[in-house]
Amino acid sequence: MTMDSNSMTMPMSDPNPWAAAMNNMGMPPIGMTGQPLIPDFDPNLGMMAGITPINPMMPGLSMVPAPVSQDVPVVKEIIHCKSCTLFPPNPNLPPPATRERPPGCKTVFVGGLPENATEQLIMEVFGQCGDITAIRKSKKNFCHIRFAEESTVDKALFLSGYRIRLGSSTDKKDTGRLHVDFAQARDDLYEWECRQRMLAREERHRRKLEEDRLRPPSPPPIVHYSEHECSQLGDKIKDDGKFPEAVRVLLTWLERGEVNRRNANNFYSMIQSSNSHIRRLIGEKSQHEKEMEEAKDKFKTALAGIVAQFEQIVSVFQAASKQKAWDHFSKAQRKNLDMWRKQAEEIRNMHNEQLMGIRREEEMEMSDDDMEDVPDSKDSEDSGVSQAEALKEENDSLRCQLDAYRNEVELLKQEQGKNQPVRSEEDSTHSQQLSFLQQALQGMQKQLLKMRDELKQREAELEKSLEEKQQLKSQVQNLKEGLQKLQSTHTMQLEMSKPGDGGKEDSNTKTVEATLSAVVSCSQEKRGPTEKNSTSPIHSEREALLVGIISTFLHVHPFGASIEYICSYLQRLDTKINPSEVEALLSRLPCTFRQELTGVGASLEKRWNFCGFEGIKST
Repeated sequence: MTMDSNSMTMPMSDPNPWAAAMNNMGMPPIGMTGQPLIPDFDPNLGMMAGITPINPMMPGLSMVPAPVSQDVPVVKEIIHCKSCTLFPPNPNLPPPATRERPPGCKTVFVGGLPENATEQLIMEVFGQCGDITAIRKSKKNFCHIRFAEESTVDKALFLSGYRIRLGSSTDKKDTGRLHVDFAQARDDLYEWECRQRMLAREERHRRKLEEDRLRPPSPPPIVHYSEHECSQLGDKIKDDGKFPEAVRVLLTWLERGEVNRRNANNFYSMIQSSNSHIRRLIGEKSQHEKEMEEAKDKFKTALAGIVAQFEQIVSVFQAASKQKAWDHFSKAQRKNLDMWRKQAEEIRNMHNEQLMGIRREEEMEMSDDDMEDVPDSKDSEDSGVSQAEALKEENDSLRCQLDAYRNEVELLKQEQGKNQPVRSEEDSTHSQQLSFLQQALQGMQKQLLKMRDELKQREAELEKSLEEKQQLKSQVQNLKEGLQKLQSTHTMQLEMSKPGDGGKEDSNTKTVEATLSAVVSCSQEKRGPTEKNSTSPIHSEREALLVGIISTFLHVHPFGASIEYICSYLQRLDTKINPSEVEALLSRLPCTFRQELTGVGASLEKRWNFCGFEGIKST
């Protein structure tokens, strides 16, 4: 059932109840049509002290009062209607419970209606809250009311808890207690979903417009090939400013397949012009690299100046912390000075670490460049010489690293000499760094001496092996000459001998075999000493060189290195080195190299450490 509340007329035959209720609330008595019920009304009369006046006929609010603060109590008054009277609930009782409000709710549940209530009565009571679109009444004293607007539902909930009485009857069938609550209706949910979809469509449309507005403009279309456009494009390619756009057009033409026998020369000239820009681009790149290096140098000098100024500030705080000046400051001033000194030292240390990191990177780049300059050995006979040269280059790089370590030690010593008056935690860290660096220097010096001795030994062995090689060559040459002479004499004897001389031939063959066996025994004696030393864990000179290089590398890395890192370093010297070969060599020398596991869980890693100094003591 659909009814329009505007078409319903409610004649006010008895204006006294309305006038009394509105007079108690301090409002002028006004009828349903807006005319004053009492012409000479005094607003100062009948005003209840301490209670905010409520106008049930206020436009847009109907019987619901305007929202007031929580501190001011809302008082519900008696409401007189044409055929019923509404009595407010006890103000001391808690507010009636309501369910959670469904989305887009326009329907309310009204329970506790009198048994004799009709739809006209329901329209009379709830029609003042707002426009009613439908009323579904049940036979069991409740009904569902659907309003036109969602805001009118809150006004209807205001009547929850009121006692209703039809006329002046006291019959039980003519009384009841209203209970108004939210109701979940499919029509409300459908309208709400439609409205949400409409809002989503509007939002998508708005986002699309915004994306279209912010989208960069499309590139201009590529013109088709023609003789005129080709000549213009050739001029543009030669121009440095128009080259990027022109080369894009050339690429599009080539992809489209515009090349044929007629215009092949034109395309060739354009491609040649594009190739001429390579030198310009390389020059620009080198210029930018030069600017970057200059900026790095400028930053490094500026950082060094900043560190020097930080040192001066720290020295000022250290001078102020001496007893001569310290005793004259108050306790608060001393606290501030101490705090400022610690902050300045922390900042100074941070900048020092940054500067040292830059220097370490430069040293590593220099060492990498030195390693890249080492030539690869190709001939098998000259492998020992090339390895010796590689070791010399490695020694030079180690000397550079030693010089860098000495400079760092000197800087740390200077800082330690400045900070002698005030001992702090930084002094202990500097002393630890000094001790670590000194230990590293000592180990590096020992390693250098050891490598020099090994170089001398290997050079002597190389010279000795070359001499032996020359001797073997001369012996082989002599043997070849002797064999030729023996063969010639043997043939002459065969020609001169007769058929009955068989014993002489046997004696001659025996002599030849004896000489050959003597030659073989001599060659075996020459090779014997080298083959007897197969019981050593190092089987060849190449493995000895690998052991020396790996020992030096692991000594520079005190925390160890993985087999992949070691092989990547060795493969710069010789690309034929295999990780399995290196790992087998390290495992054969347990007193020199030790394998350890570092990390936890998924980050577990095997690292090899150099323990040669400890192995000397244990062996």
